[in-house]
Amino acid sequence: GRKAGPDSVVVTSARMTYDAIRYEVRDGVAHLTLHRPDDANAINDVMAADLLAAATEIGVDPTVRAVLLSGSGPRFSAGGDVKRFSEMLGGDLPDLMHGMLPSLHRAITMLTRGKAPVICAVTGVAAGAGLGLVCASDLVVSSESTKFVMAYTNIGLTPDGSSSWFLPRIVGVKRALELTLTNRVLTAAEALDLGIVTSVVPDDEVHDAAAALATTIAAGPTLAFATARRLMHTSLEDTLETHLAREADGIIEAARTNDAHEGITAFVEKRPPNFTGT
Repeated sequence: GRKAGPDSVVVTSARMTYDAIRYEVRDGVAHLTLHRPDDANAINDVMAADLLAAATEIGVDPTVRAVLLSGSGPRFSAGGDVKRFSEMLGGDLPDLMHGMLPSLHRAITMLTRGKAPVICAVTGVAAGAGLGLVCASDLVVSSESTKFVMAYTNIGLTPDGSSSWFLPRIVGVKRALELTLTNRVLTAAEALDLGIVTSVVPDDEVHDAAAALATTIAAGPTLAFATARRLMHTSLEDTLETHLAREADGIIEAARTNDAHEGITAFVEKRPPNFTGT
C-alpha cells in the first residue's frame, strides 16, 4: 500500500492500505467510505487516488455484489478541497487538478460501468464533486437535513466528477443549467422530487437504511443488474434499433446464467429465489 501522511488514519483492506477512505468487504457489500471528516470529506489528490485503487479492487473481487458509498462524520462531501486549491493559486492549481482528476474520473467510470450496483448514503451536504458521486450512484438514501448544491461557479470553476454528465440526465438540461448557474441549494425533499435521491429517511436512520438496501441488492442477480445498469446508461446515446439489439444481447446472455435458472424456477414454484450472482 501507499505510505500514509502524518495525520492519516490507515485502514487496511485485503490488498491495499488507504489514507483518505475506508474500505472493507462484508457479506458481498463493499463498504467504501470517504474519510476526511475534519475537512468535510473534501476530495484531494490522495482521496482521488484512493478511490481509484478501491474501484480497481471492487472490479476484480468476485465476492463484491454491491457497493455502499458513504462519508465519515456528519457530512457526505463538500466536493473539491478548496482550502488546498487556495494554497495552489498562482500557477500550480491547474497542475494539481491535472494530476487528481484522471484518478477521480476513472474511479467514477469503473464504479458506473462495473457489475456491482452502487448505493449511496448521503448526510449533511453533497456539493460539487460530492454531488457528482451522488448522481453517479444507482440508489441514494438521503437524510432529511442534507443539502445539495453544484457550487462550482460560486468560486469561478466548472463542473467535474461526472456532475455535468449525470445531472442533465436526471433533471433535464434546463434544470441542470439552473442549478449550475445559480448554485441554488436543494433540500432533501427537493432532491427527491427531482430524482437526484431515491429515498429520504430521518437523519439517524440513513446508514442503517442504506446498509439494508445494499444487503438486499447484494443478494440479487448480480450479472442481470450489471447488464440492466449498462442498458440504462447507454439508452440516451443509442438509436432505438441499436438499443433493441443491446437489449436482445443482454437478455440472451442473462438467460445463460445460474440466476436466471433459479429465478425462473422459483417463480414457477412460487418461492423466493436464492440468487448467487452467477
